[in-house]
Amino acid sequence: MEGDEGSSSNYSIGQSVQERGLPRVPECYTIPPSHRASLNPDVADVPVVDLAGLQQDPAQRSIVIDNIGNACRRFGFFQITNHGISQAVLDGALSSAFDFFDLPAEEKLKYMSNNVHKPVRFGTSLKDGVDKIQFWRVFLKHYAHPLKDWVGLWPQNPPNYREKMGKYCVEVRKLAMELMGAITESLGLGPKYLTNKMEDGLQVMAVNCYPPCPQPALALGLPPHSDYSCLTIALQSSPGLEIMGNEAGTWRLVPEHQGVLQVHVGDHLEVLSNGLCKSVVHRATLNCERTRISIVSLHSLAMDEKMETAKELVDEQHPKGYKGSSFRDFLDFLSTNDIAQGRSFNKTIKLM
Repeated sequence: MEGDEGSSSNYSIGQSVQERGLPRVPECYTIPPSHRASLNPDVADVPVVDLAGLQQDPAQRSIVIDNIGNACRRFGFFQITNHGISQAVLDGALSSAFDFFDLPAEEKLKYMSNNVHKPVRFGTSLKDGVDKIQFWRVFLKHYAHPLKDWVGLWPQNPPNYREKMGKYCVEVRKLAMELMGAITESLGLGPKYLTNKMEDGLQVMAVNCYPPCPQPALALGLPPHSDYSCLTIALQSSPGLEIMGNEAGTWRLVPEHQGVLQVHVGDHLEVLSNGLCKSVVHRATLNCERTRISIVSLHSLAMDEKMETAKELVDEQHPKGYKGSSFRDFLDFLSTNDIAQGRSFNKTIKLM
């Protein structure tokens, strides 16, 4: 792909391919017809859970926990309202992300890397110029917990990025801890089953930018995948997230409402629950009119802490279905495999 106009690592005129305003999609971004998204997708009917009840009387709390548990089992995905993060903090995180991607290329390239183990890195697609098919996005990924350990490595430009994104990271992590307690309680494991391990765990932020695409039917922002985390919480500036429906091969667009956050069950939670909760397969679609930002907060155990299936959920009728694995195991897999070709880490850890 060296020298090809379509190489996403070619910044010869100061911008990535996706940011140049090209009149057509280069060949290396074109996905097979069978994998292309509809320009008029059906809208998903996903659960919306009002979290206000978690802090109220025990009867109301039990209803909310049941709603969360049902959503994790049936869909692996739900939306949340009254989550406790102010609109000002949400808007601040989104505006700082837009400001970062508006920076000159030389500022962003300071963080450019294909090394998935780096705690702060900028890139495009999945692995720039390496994977057979490239994807129509640019991104910044960085670790965020404990914030004091990592924030000094984040971009200094734009000047308010660390403050505004940092506020959101702290708030969304508190929310993730609350949700994990509710989920483990819904599984009969109690609300503090993972508290200590999650306190010492990872928070990885994936700040994704999907520039306008001249031919959005030909490309994707991200291919179908599930998240290797316990829980993912996503904030998006506009619609573009699609989830796989119950019927194989059926994609649905997630509706967007101001202030609502998206919650994904990750592979780690599927392992913990012995398959009772299913990690949701999702993808990012494109449009030709505006830039879309998604800020994705992934929450998991510590880098080398292996997630195991809860022994309380294993019996003769429900034998253990997964091998234990760590976040580092996943990163090692990601560095040597192309997930766009259907290679899923989740499949490698299933025992049956």
